Amino acid sequence: MPHAVDPNRAAQHGGVVMRLLDELFPLVEGFYVDLHKNPELSHAEYRTASGVAEWLTRTGYEVHKGVGGTGVVGVLRNGPGPTVMLRADMDALPVEEKTGLPYASTSRTTDGDGADVPVMHACGHDAHTACLVGAADLLSETREEWSGTVMIVAQPGEETLDGAQKMLADGLFERFGRPDVVLGQHLGPQPAGLISHRAGVILGSSASYRVRVHGEGGHASQPHTAVDPVLIAANIVTRLQGVVSREVSPSEMAVLTVGRIHAGTKANIIPDEAYLEINTRSLNDAVATRLEESIERIVRAEAAASGAVREPEIERFQGAGVTRNDPDTVSAVASAHRAYFGDQYVIHLPDPSPSTEDFGYFGLPDDPRPIPYVFWFVGATPHDVWDAAPGDTPYEKLGNVPSNHSPFFAPAREPALRAGLAALTVAALSYLGSDREGAPAPSGSVFPGPAPEDVPAPADAGGAHDAPAADPPSGPQDAGDYNDAYDSAFLASGWDAPKAADSTHDADMGAVFNSQDEELREEWRSEKVEESTLSADMAAFLDEEDEPRRPPAGPAFGGPPPQGSAHHAPPPGPDEDRPGSEYR
Repeated sequence: MPHAVDPNRAAQHGGVVMRLLDELFPLVEGFYVDLHKNPELSHAEYRTASGVAEWLTRTGYEVHKGVGGTGVVGVLRNGPGPTVMLRADMDALPVEEKTGLPYASTSRTTDGDGADVPVMHACGHDAHTACLVGAADLLSETREEWSGTVMIVAQPGEETLDGAQKMLADGLFERFGRPDVVLGQHLGPQPAGLISHRAGVILGSSASYRVRVHGEGGHASQPHTAVDPVLIAANIVTRLQGVVSREVSPSEMAVLTVGRIHAGTKANIIPDEAYLEINTRSLNDAVATRLEESIERIVRAEAAASGAVREPEIERFQGAGVTRNDPDTVSAVASAHRAYFGDQYVIHLPDPSPSTEDFGYFGLPDDPRPIPYVFWFVGATPHDVWDAAPGDTPYEKLGNVPSNHSPFFAPAREPALRAGLAALTVAALSYLGSDREGAPAPSGSVFPGPAPEDVPAPADAGGAHDAPAADPPSGPQDAGDYNDAYDSAFLASGWDAPKAADSTHDADMGAVFNSQDEELREEWRSEKVEESTLSADMAAFLDEEDEPRRPPAGPAFGGPPPQGSAHHAPPPGPDEDRPGSEYR
């Protein structure tokens, strides 16, 4: 039997969460800055894992390290009730940071091929990890408000799409208990602080393939005596471009990219082999299967057509299925977020993203009793960068701001972290049982910045921003349905609401965030830092020697440099000038 969910429970206890969040935030922010300055590649997250384990230990969790490699699991049992799993990923990318932030990464390491590569948290995993330990701390501090078990999972190797499976293969659920629900979040290019939900498929599937075609080498002056694998590879690349346009229905989403090709050593030598790497994306298993079958057919046919001396080698070396949110669980968590943040800061995504995560493996999709899960986005783009981005619609702007995997990806530190920290905590509290009723509702703002102006106030106002918490949607929405994001007074404040049949592509979110210009806040509250559940001795793990690292696979995606400030609080100064420097 599924556990009952009360979407309003988190809002009822929101006052306590809000107060503790303010007290804890400087430490979470400092941990994030430290992680950003010291990124580690997939399955080499030694320092990061040590920091997570230290934090969880000091806040009262039963902690286990080395799960699935470098993974960390923390368990907090607090009486009868459901088991709620919170997950974040820890790994960074082989990208050279170009944000210009005062805490930008200058790290470099040697990858698995022996090459010297830069390292950057270009996908927001540093924020995910900081919010995870912060939410764990908040839940520990509010144990009198809830009942059940919290399972904290800091996962390695998301960028290689195998970290979740490694943790499961290492007995994650057998050793620490099977959760009743799994919750996770990801920074995205949406405006900072905006929470975005979608029922059903929210992220697509991905697969990567290695292809090696074999020819027969020779001198460039006598090509008739050789079998040219470069020509075979070129024909494969060209032929593959017709798969999506001619073999996949126009109503389906599919992407096929040849991201790597290598052959030969010199201009006047015909090599004896060529190497390619191919990546595919889709939103359902049938299309994914069709793409794989087409790749194999075309590769083998082109090799045969050119008289290759032996069969080509085709290997699927990386991949993950779609991330499919449980509709009922999405409805409950989104309602809790609306009740806490205010309806204007929570929207429903009309379309899934072709990006891929391995988060869905934690839901055991092939199990007879899969585990429901919810994965949502936390906006990270600074509001001045969003406003300056070219485009009249949100879709146009999303394509013109630095996004995940860009060397210019610079989240708005304070609003993104505050929103992510609160969102994860509130989602957990919406599931965890409670014997206490009537706790005060939250008031004020969960992240800095005034509530939108010119928004009509209803007779019964409430919510985290003194704005109405509208009734949640009655059920999941499909991409073709009316997007209830337009019901948000905040999002609709800049334009007239379109008709139900209108597309979100016709909407303009630009004016929305003009009212979100954030005033500088006092960055460090020294009297509140001392009240944190953490002790003042985390320096030891921060000084640990680096251990050997291995890189994740996959290219980085570029993006234009940002315009304006990348964060909405003063940049961190010298450590000795700030309280709690030992956490930095």
